[in-house]
Parts: sequence; C-alpha cells; structure tokens
Amino acid sequence: MSRSYQSWGNYPKARNQRVIPVHWRDAPPDLQAVDGSVLAYGYGRSYGDSCLNENGTLLDITPLNRYIAFDAERGLIRCESGVLFADLLQYIVPRGWFLPTTPGTKYVSVGGAIANDVHGKNHHVAGTFGRHVTRFELLRSDGSRLICSPTENAELFRATIGGLGLTGLILWAEFRLRRIPGPYIAQQKIRFGNIDEFFAISDDSDKDYEYTVAWVDCVSGGNKLGRGIFIRGNNAWHARLPNKSAAPKTLLTAPFDLPSFALNLHTVRAFNEVYYRALLSKVQRKIVPYDPFFYPLDMINEWNRFYGKAGFLQYQFVVPYARDRSAIKEILRQISASGVVSFLAVLKVFGDVESPGMLSFPRPGVTLALDFPYRGAPTLRLLDRLDQIVRECGGALYPAKDARMSPQMFEASFPNWRAFSQYVDPKFSSSFWRRVTGQAASGK
Repeated sequence: MSRSYQSWGNYPKARNQRVIPVHWRDAPPDLQAVDGSVLAYGYGRSYGDSCLNENGTLLDITPLNRYIAFDAERGLIRCESGVLFADLLQYIVPRGWFLPTTPGTKYVSVGGAIANDVHGKNHHVAGTFGRHVTRFELLRSDGSRLICSPTENAELFRATIGGLGLTGLILWAEFRLRRIPGPYIAQQKIRFGNIDEFFAISDDSDKDYEYTVAWVDCVSGGNKLGRGIFIRGNNAWHARLPNKSAAPKTLLTAPFDLPSFALNLHTVRAFNEVYYRALLSKVQRKIVPYDPFFYPLDMINEWNRFYGKAGFLQYQFVVPYARDRSAIKEILRQISASGVVSFLAVLKVFGDVESPGMLSFPRPGVTLALDFPYRGAPTLRLLDRLDQIVRECGGALYPAKDARMSPQMFEASFPNWRAFSQYVDPKFSSSFWRRVTGQAASGK
C-alpha cells in the first residue's frame, strides 16, 4: 500500500513532485542534485500545510528509525530523527522513563517534535519538547553537517527548534527523558459548568498537578458558555495493577470517510450532552494507564476520516491570560452563535516556562484547539473573525495546525520571523512558509 503524503487535516491537498526516502544518516541524499525545494516529512500529523511542499520534493525520514545511545542512569537518549514516539515509549516506559512532554498523539517523529516544538498537558511545569533537547545533527543543503546545541551553533539550534523544518534536515537528536514510577496516571475528571469555573479549577490545579487539560463544549452558550470536563493527573506509584494492563490499545479503525452531513450542529450537540453527562459525579478519581490519558484519539486509527473527504481545519490559538477573560469568552460566543461546529475542543492554560525556539508557539496565556469540518466559505469566515479577536488581544496561532492564516496574522503571531528567516536553508521550503511570507522557494 502506497503512502499518502498529505496532512492530517486533509486540507489543503498537495501534489508533490517527488518523494525521496532517507535511509541512512551517514549517507544522506545529495540535496543540491534535487530539482526545486525540499522539505522533511515524517508521519504527516501536522494538520495544515506546514508539512507539505506543493510541486516540490519531500524527504521521507521514517526510515531513520534507529536508536544510537541510551544512558539509563541519566535518562539521556540519542536516536535518529524518524523514530516514532509510539515506538520510543515501548522502549523507555518499561525501563522507568517517559517523554519529557508529549502532544496528544504518539504517532509523531522525534524530528517533527523538534521542528514544531510540541507541547503537552504539562507545559506549565515542563515547557515544550525543545527545552529538553541537548543537541542534534543538522544537514544543510550545501552538504555541511552541523552539531547544534545551546553552546555550539547556538543560533541555528534555536532556529531549528520550532523552525518548521526549514533550517535543514535533522539526522539525529539527543534529549532528556523523565523518570516515572510506573506506567499509570492518578487521574481526576471534574465537571465544570462554564468558563469561569474552568479558570478557578485550573488555578487550583497547576501547583499540585503535573498534567492539566480540559474538554470544552463549544455549542452551548449563555450561562453554560465554555462548560466542560477538566482532566488533571500525576504519575501514579504503581509498577503494575491487577487486571489492568498498561499496554496501548487500538479499539477500531475508521472504515471510510463519513459523509459531510454526519457532523452537524444536531449530532455534535447530542454528543456533547452525552459526553458531559456521562461523568455521573462532579469529580471522578481513577488510576488509568498512560496511553488513554495522553493519547485518547490514538485508540481510533485514521480518526481524521470522520470529517469526510473535504477534510477539516484545526485552529489553535493562544491569548494572554487576562483576568476578565474577555477574549476567550468572545471567541466561545462567536463559535456558539455561528452554527459552525467544532467536534473537538481542548482548553489549557500555558505556564511561563519559556520556549527556546525562535518561532515557538507556546507562551503564557490560554490556548484553545478546535477542529472544524471544512465547509468552505462559512468555515473560513468564522476563522477570520476569530483571527481578529486573537490579533487584537496580542495572541498567536499555531503554525503546525494552520492551513489558512494570512501573512498579516502570521506577522502578528511571530513578529520576529524575519530575524528567523536568515537561518532558513535556501533549499528548504514549505507550502505554509510560502503562503504566510510570500517568499518563493529558490531551490538553489
């Protein structure tokens, strides 16, 4: 079965001129001999077009999946950039270690985690993945191979972390892991009635819980605006539990693309009501395996097919943490009143742990990630209105999940992008970069 080199949102579609698998870190392809621009591609879990290179060449890094060294005492691991988080977890968790931070899917590569400087439920204590990277080797298109670290080629190190794969090809990386007592999480779920309750629970949780996040019902308005379920947890001191396997499970595979009418206001409203009421008590305490806690959507293979052939847009933003919460409330009101449904909505408060990357997205504030089935003009009009709110309060959008932000919105989100651009390799480009900067790929 041939691979599909698209993004996870299946929007926009892209046609690649060529795909070159990278099999050996010691014998990488001659990039100067490739016509046009190039871009590394891992497992395609970026939602928009930051992983796409329309009419250019993709460098498939998934064959770069070997471990190089592991210091089991210090939790320092070195591996090739195509190593999958899911495979890495199977290796390190039985040895008492875990990823320093992880996004909501384990089907991402180490190289992709660095390029997007991913964050997770523990951002308020651990920051982004890039904070835990100690060094990596970067292949530039002129054939040079540079060791980058906080002290060696330091500016290129900072540019590559969160640099969207534009500074060159990461061949291998070294990073620190987290010591854990076992593969379980002591989880609490708390039902809250509106957005103000969310903030009260979040403020109370950050000092005592390493992992915090919330599901939000974006359909309900009025005094139920922003209601949802808060999820928090800490590593549990259990090496094993009777009758409770910690092994990851896949429940099913989406068999086909759902028709476009399947996700509509009525079906999403009904789902949200059932999910919200399924928590029978206000607080639920439970010991759970790490996999469903961190990666609930991974239990359904190809879940992106639920959005149909037209695909979907994920929209994630961060706005400053204002005491009046006016921006986040207005965004929720706009969504609730629009009739444009978001099936998944994840809300979290970022901490003040600074990201090392020049273009890193996380910053102190409130972040909300939303999935919208693509319905053409109505979807795009809503997102344009949300852009205006985010921009006016000094917020930003997440490039790894974007498929349509304007150059003006990119400028507002990342005003230092021109300083970053001096580190972009002239051979590397992406559909996203050309769209938000207007800079054509030189391919030289």
